[in-house]
Amino acid sequence: MIDSNSGGYWPLARQVTSPNADARAHGEVSLLVLHAISLPPGVFSGTAIEALFTNTLDPGAHPYFERIAALRVSAHLLIRRDGECVQFVDTDRRAWHAGRSRWFDPRLNDARCALNDFSIGIELEGDGDTPFTAEQYRSLVAATRWLLARYPLLDTSRITSHAKVAPLRKEDPGPCFDWAYYRQCLARTEVTSVGK
Repeated sequence: MIDSNSGGYWPLARQVTSPNADARAHGEVSLLVLHAISLPPGVFSGTAIEALFTNTLDPGAHPYFERIAALRVSAHLLIRRDGECVQFVDTDRRAWHAGRSRWFDPRLNDARCALNDFSIGIELEGDGDTPFTAEQYRSLVAATRWLLARYPLLDTSRITSHAKVAPLRKEDPGPCFDWAYYRQCLARTEVTSVGK
């Protein structure tokens, strides 16, 4: 059983341990990458995302699962459509979410690869064609504020999308993610409560 009050565990998240994680090479956390996922594509709810991140996805349960069941991937957090947050990896550890990717780091004036080494990955349950819910934005803002307070190298200028760091492979979180609204909510001084 995980002690959700210690380490990089967000107290508002339900904890589900993914084996797809390891130690960060340098202990650095300085980037937040937002993703979107639905399994099977376009289907919300169910246990398939958790099964994928815990290596228990049944390849026979859906034709799409045959292609992805052998993948070894994870994210630090998943935010469901109802705003529930599920944490798979301690944020102090490296989750396997970004894959082949590059990000231009203005601090170093250089492009960086191996983004999993220094980034946090948050998955939003979504398909790229459906607007995200108000509950998801509330949970995402609360999680982001917790991360910003926890990691001094992370700031709002260091939040990006999977599409921007892997543009030839990925499109998520997609055009339905409202970046302006998300940033506006982050900038508000009051902290809204999250029911999940």
